[in-house]
Amino acid sequence: MYLSTIGRSSTADSTGESGGRRLRAIGANVFALGAVSLVTDISAEMVTAVLPLYLVLGLHLSPMAYGAIDGVYTGATALLRIVGGYVADRVRNRKAVAGVGYALSAVAKLGLLAAGRSVGAVGLVIAFDRAGKGLRTAPRDALITLSTPPKALGRAFGVHRAMDSFGAFLGPLVALAVLAATAQSFDAVFVTSFCVAVLGVVLLVLFVRDRREARPATGAVSPRGAFSLLRAAPVRRLVLCACLLGLATVGDGFVYLLLQCREELHASWFPLLAVGTNLGYLLLAAPLGALADRVGRLPVMLGGYTALIAVYLLLYGPLGGWPLIASTLALYGVFYAATDGVLMALAGPLLPERLRTTGIAVIQTGQALAYLVSSVLFGMAWQAWGPVTASGVAAAGVVVAVVATAVLLARRPAALTPEVSR
Repeated sequence: MYLSTIGRSSTADSTGESGGRRLRAIGANVFALGAVSLVTDISAEMVTAVLPLYLVLGLHLSPMAYGAIDGVYTGATALLRIVGGYVADRVRNRKAVAGVGYALSAVAKLGLLAAGRSVGAVGLVIAFDRAGKGLRTAPRDALITLSTPPKALGRAFGVHRAMDSFGAFLGPLVALAVLAATAQSFDAVFVTSFCVAVLGVVLLVLFVRDRREARPATGAVSPRGAFSLLRAAPVRRLVLCACLLGLATVGDGFVYLLLQCREELHASWFPLLAVGTNLGYLLLAAPLGALADRVGRLPVMLGGYTALIAVYLLLYGPLGGWPLIASTLALYGVFYAATDGVLMALAGPLLPERLRTTGIAVIQTGQALAYLVSSVLFGMAWQAWGPVTASGVAAAGVVVAVVATAVLLARRPAALTPEVSR
């Protein structure tokens, strides 16, 4: 297989193709997975929307301590992404592995009740929750790639991420409603989040179909075969770029805390910042996914990271008030819509089908580990140099990562070696 989708989609869509045919090309399984993600993200974002405020203002964590917790929140997924991807390819049952991950995250919501105000216990529960995410993400994304024609991958991931972001949009609103109805009880938010997460598991069991290969895999998946993926230069370059981009990305909580501190927003407004970002993500994920299929996935992804540079510069630029908040959240939504699903659409055709889940997991793991380091470093930079300097350094880091990614992935791709593609 030649990796021609690095710079552009493998096959251009016919200009006369109707919207209905485009949606049918995506397939029912993608919509079912999108419904699972929608419900699960309502549950997850209920907690995510209030967690930075709870940790920093409620438990009085320093920026550096919050950076460590925030890094755990994503970084804890790293190793289990590889485990989940490898096991899913080994047993050829991606749905079951994803289901275990969704169930673990659901149970973790109840763990927050027992954690109370103990920072260590909260960190442990968050790690457990993210472990569930680590197990499910690669099998889920592999199911999307295996359920969709290659030429429609950008659109498929765009539709899935749009449904996912609709859940993320609703989550903070549900959390606010629960807090208002229960006299600001965080425990009520955690219990409601658990109930919603269970519904997501039920939807997965009932409606998602595992994508089995048309013929049995040629030989069992082995650790040696998995590691052979990295011997292919195009895959190796993509993993390196994912790590660089992850290292340059600051966590959402930091962005919202910087906005809250600069504009002195009341605590009750804080969860709505995530709503603004997710609204932009929701509106743009599917259109940008389709655009990536037409004009090229790499340019769209790099455009998203350019929007992230603007976000970091705006945080301490001359703009202020509601124009600053609206501009920052809109650009942040553009960043997510142009990068999240598009990166996976770019990766899918690079990987042989029998190792598709493992390969996606390797890419996601590299990015998650880099993100863990980024969160800790940004927390240290904020505490040592202040938020203005820390934001400027973050913007410069994204510039370096974007240039490096453009150089590495714009190179003419080579074919996968026979031993990898077998």
